[in-house]
Amino acid sequence: MKEAIEKIVKALVTDKEAVNVSETASERANVIEVRCAEADMGKLIGREGRTIKALRSLVGAAGYKQRKRFALELIEDKVGSQRSQ
Repeated sequence: MKEAIEKIVKALVTDKEAVNVSETASERANVIEVRCAEADMGKLIGREGRTIKALRSLVGAAGYKQRKRFALELIEDKVGSQRSQ
């Protein structure tokens, strides 16, 4: 699931190298966290949140088919980019 989301997100953003997708498992759901460049946040959110809602629907449908719960989180780093230099 992580690889599929990463591929979709990289197709939507301008700075593909700034994209970081991680997946963690918890008791209730597998959480997929997406980080990207601050300039690309609007592209992932979309007008009125339509793009991120569509991504979350896609993750939910794929999870239903696998009989797992997935949550998609878009993480905003306020301090700046957390990438290693």
